[in-house]
Amino acid sequence: MPRKLPPLTTLPSFEAAARVLSFSKAAEELHVTHGAISRAIKNLEDQLGVQLFERGTRSVSLTAVGEPYARAVREVLDQLAAATAAATARYSSSTLNVSTSDGFAGRWLVPRLYRFHRAHGDVDVRVSTSGKLTNFLGDGIDVAVRYGSGNYPGLTSELLTGEEVFPVCSPKLLEGAYPLRTPQDLRHHTLIRDSFPIDWATWLASAGVEGVDPQSGITFDSATFAMESAAQGEGVVLGRTMLVAADLAAGRLVRPFGHALKSPSSFYLVYPPEAIRQRKVKAFRDWLLSEVTPQMD
Repeated sequence: MPRKLPPLTTLPSFEAAARVLSFSKAAEELHVTHGAISRAIKNLEDQLGVQLFERGTRSVSLTAVGEPYARAVREVLDQLAAATAAATARYSSSTLNVSTSDGFAGRWLVPRLYRFHRAHGDVDVRVSTSGKLTNFLGDGIDVAVRYGSGNYPGLTSELLTGEEVFPVCSPKLLEGAYPLRTPQDLRHHTLIRDSFPIDWATWLASAGVEGVDPQSGITFDSATFAMESAAQGEGVVLGRTMLVAADLAAGRLVRPFGHALKSPSSFYLVYPPEAIRQRKVKAFRDWLLSEVTPQMD
């Protein structure tokens, strides 16, 4: 059922005049003329069909109807102001809230964030790795890095890079009694798993490897822990292009074989279309894209 509302543009004038009991002081407060206040209140009274003020020669006072109405209007305007402040807080704040997976945050984003802070010292970045898929509606998130197809209706989605999946391990495992030389050598080593959809069974089948139990070894919920376990020489893990790039470059991890699987999913930067108008979002987006080196076509 439609709401019966007064002319909303008249309410600030009425509330101010009712609070200070002066059209002139209300005009000064709202930076308008005395006549503008007078006309707004007259319009409101005409629309309501009631008199809200008793007008004297040098003063005004609220009528018996005007006094409770003024209290109600003041309460509504206060609530509206509070709701507006809450709704626009993330757009006016210098804090950028980023949602992503713990693997992307720990293995790729966090080690590079110092470069963003160096260029944009006035923007504070907060990274959320809760695992909950953000909807950007009331959850305070400004941008997200998602791993998927890139099809996110109603959102802007920008490809960061495609992904390949391949075994990685500590350089230690290239030596010793059972050095890793071919995929068949995996039968002598511990397989490390995480929750990634492409698992050891898939990779081993694609490489034509038999005699290796894909369910054996160590399982982690976190890709960060799985990669770190491999870097410490505990076994072999399936790495993904972006998540192992820094460790490969530093020599903490190596690729013992060349065989790789192309993942059907990729990393995407995702945000509401209007968010790019915010300086902090555009700065982060531009920086992120500049940091990404395409790994494959």
